[in-house]
Amino acid sequence: MRIVLVLLLSALSMQAFAANIGERLTPWTLMDQHDQPYTLDTKTRVLLVARNMDGSKLVKAALENQPKGYLEARNVAFLADVQRMPSLIGKFIAIPAMRDYSYRVVLDRDGSIAAQYPGAEEKVLWLQLDDGTLVSQQEFATADELRTALEKLPVQ
Repeated sequence: MRIVLVLLLSALSMQAFAANIGERLTPWTLMDQHDQPYTLDTKTRVLLVARNMDGSKLVKAALENQPKGYLEARNVAFLADVQRMPSLIGKFIAIPAMRDYSYRVVLDRDGSIAAQYPGAEEKVLWLQLDDGTLVSQQEFATADELRTALEKLPVQ
């Protein structure tokens, strides 16, 4: 009985953290691949969330051949959940390789931020924001779909 109660309370508390349409996202600050802080603020128009390496590869493919600052010019932030990456691989191989990317990768090292935005593991979650409030969300399964959606965003 206690186990059932604990599981139920855990599920309810996770739901309380989940982002719902019309809600203001709680600001957070994480480090990027260059060890520079990034804070989610009201200027961010789109938050892309990748939960695993496949999602990150999808974003990388969608941004192939794009100039440095492409996401920033569109007020897009890319959050990568890297909690499952073995620390030695992350520290010595994966994160140093990310430093060559032409875009910022905000690293969620413990997965606590990405967990607030539920979605399919193998897809990239697109959270559309307006002044910090979630107005819509969608998921992308292919780089072409994501690239097309990014190209439609206005450049600031």
